[in-house]
Amino acid sequence: MKKISKYLCLAMCLVAVAFSTGAFIKASASPVVGQPVDLTYAAEKALPAVVHIKYVQNSKVKTVEVQDPFSDFFDPFGFFGNPGGNGGSQKRQVQTPKRTATGSGVIISSDGYIVTNNHVVEGADELTVTLNDNREFSARIIGTDKTTDLALIKVDAKGLPTLPVGESDKLKVGEWVIAVGNPFGLNNTVTAGIISAKARSLGANGVESFIQTDAAINQGNSGGALVNTSGELVGINAMLASPTGGNIGYGFAIPTTIMNKVVADLKQYGTVQRAFLGIKGSDARMYIDDQKDKGKEVDLGTNEGVYVQEVEDDGAAFDAGVMSGDVITELDGKKITKMAELMEMLANKRPGDKLTIGYLHNKKKVSKTVTLKNAQGNTKVIKTADLDVLGANFREVPAAIKEQLNISYGLEVMKVNSGALKDAGVNKGFIMQRVNDQPVKTLEELQRLVKEASMSKDPVLYIQGIYPTGKKAYFAVPLENN
Repeated sequence: MKKISKYLCLAMCLVAVAFSTGAFIKASASPVVGQPVDLTYAAEKALPAVVHIKYVQNSKVKTVEVQDPFSDFFDPFGFFGNPGGNGGSQKRQVQTPKRTATGSGVIISSDGYIVTNNHVVEGADELTVTLNDNREFSARIIGTDKTTDLALIKVDAKGLPTLPVGESDKLKVGEWVIAVGNPFGLNNTVTAGIISAKARSLGANGVESFIQTDAAINQGNSGGALVNTSGELVGINAMLASPTGGNIGYGFAIPTTIMNKVVADLKQYGTVQRAFLGIKGSDARMYIDDQKDKGKEVDLGTNEGVYVQEVEDDGAAFDAGVMSGDVITELDGKKITKMAELMEMLANKRPGDKLTIGYLHNKKKVSKTVTLKNAQGNTKVIKTADLDVLGANFREVPAAIKEQLNISYGLEVMKVNSGALKDAGVNKGFIMQRVNDQPVKTLEELQRLVKEASMSKDPVLYIQGIYPTGKKAYFAVPLENN
């Protein structure tokens, strides 16, 4: 009896210790702040709504240019079609291999809308979605956005389980979260960790304000859910920072504050509507540290905010009176401490929206309300994603440039990202005047010509135009492989 009492006492002590360390805590939909949390509630809510995505890119016949290393030796003067003996090239058709890959996605509506990463579905010919209960559906792409690395796909189904969307801006560093996805093809995997940092920028995408977590994220987790303890979606897992490529590192998720706007735009317009301030800059803290490294001391009036290095003419910041050397500290009354926070706020705006900019000019506070513009310098929304293939931003040529170059119309290339134009060698500043022998005066005309060319037997844009120096240029831009 004494032995039984002894072991019973020991067992009771162990139970007491377990409760004190949080090993046995009742699941709760509304966890008490400061108390240990049972993550099974969040997992039960999330698992049915997180899907496995299989990507297939079919084998294709692709035309490539191949250099002939012996052409100069046998034909140095170009008598046989190689003028100047410049190495020569031949066009050949090659067969690309069939590619398959896997990722994750999150069901956000019962009628089949699923959010995932752009890099999970980009270039796919076939997408198969497998639910937690092993049902399979073919999916189609509604829209993609490289700048945020988000994509919206859809399956034809009703009554699907969904994950409610939470407010990522209310997350706190140190808060528990779970990551749900399909790493290494291991379906329905849940890992746990805490929020390690917010508004993290890595320089991988155009718009970044990542949630950083130490919950284990691996290949295949991309597009999966980051879920808070209330069982709400707060982020889409997108990246891993690790010296080994495994989970010895940190995971990064796209916050729902950015996701919500991207999804709404893809549904309504087919492309994401972006509003721009028209500045180039960096974190004020980074600028101060950089100057210190150069032996210079600077006093900006603050150690936080976004230091403005350059202001674009006719942009919203220019309209607000922002100048190089100023520091942006507030947007719509919300404190801005770094560039990632500014990008996250702008990601929720559209061209035509009003925005109040608070900034320091010569260390004095200034506040101005302006109308935001798109990359083309106006307040219109773009209603089609046809120009995504070109990978560039355009604007109608300003009157001053028309007068300078003695031209009456054209579209100026404002920025060249990855895409068909960059591959063809088109640079920023080039002014398109004719495409496929038709004049191009507006963005809508260019969109129409791109669409027509992409559906034709010869999917190529033959572009004629002029650079600001007055030099004329001609480009052939293939669309078939983009």
